Parts: sequence; C-alpha cells; structure tokens
Amino acid sequence: MTDPDPVVRRADDIEYEAVGAAEGMEKGVLIGDEQDAPNFAIRRFTLEPGAEVPEHTNEVEHEQYVLEGEYVVGIDGEEYEVEAGDSLLVPAGVVHWYRNESDVPGAFLCAVPNGDDEIRLV
Repeated sequence: MTDPDPVVRRADDIEYEAVGAAEGMEKGVLIGDEQDAPNFAIRRFTLEPGAEVPEHTNEVEHEQYVLEGEYVVGIDGEEYEVEAGDSLLVPAGVVHWYRNESDVPGAFLCAVPNGDDEIRLV
C-alpha cells in the first residue's frame, strides 16, 4: 500500500443521499475509501425536523460531533439531548437511535474506521 495523496474536498462536491430505514436523515461521505483514506471515513449526517432513526447496531464504533441543531440520541438504553459542540462515542455493537423533536435541522460529523460495517435494526 502506498501513502495516500493529500485531498481537499469542497462542500459543493459532497453528494447526500437518504439513509434507508431512517426517515428524514441524509448522509454525505466527506472523506472515505474513494479518496484513499487509509484508516477512517468522515461522514456528515443531517436530521430534518421530525426525523427518526430506528434502534440499530453497527459493527464498528462511531465518534460523532454535533454541528448544528438539537436532537435526542438514545445509546444503550439512555437518552441524551445533544446540541452543537457536543461529542459522542457510540461503541461497536451498542444499540442507538436518533430523534429530532425540534423545528430546526440537526447535523453531525461521524468518524468510523474503514472497512465493512454491518447495520442491524433492532
């Protein structure tokens, strides 16, 4: 494996797509496999007002940073109200979910290790 080249991606270059079972959530991959990132992917998620993401697990850990808005995150049976500037760790295999009860969109960055990640709805 060779060392990756530096990459700068502009906001206008990021394509967002709806997330399957998550009504009102979209995902854009900022840096990932397609940019030859060797270890991690950084993704940006948006949560529309009223958005709900069902309980699920992932095989990989998530580190998240809330960019904007306020929403509720359930992690391992506990509920947390989060807002811009908050950080979260969702360990691999832990049940979690999201709900935006506010009137404004929410957004967060999510860093995950590269590789396969199986998502299971609970």
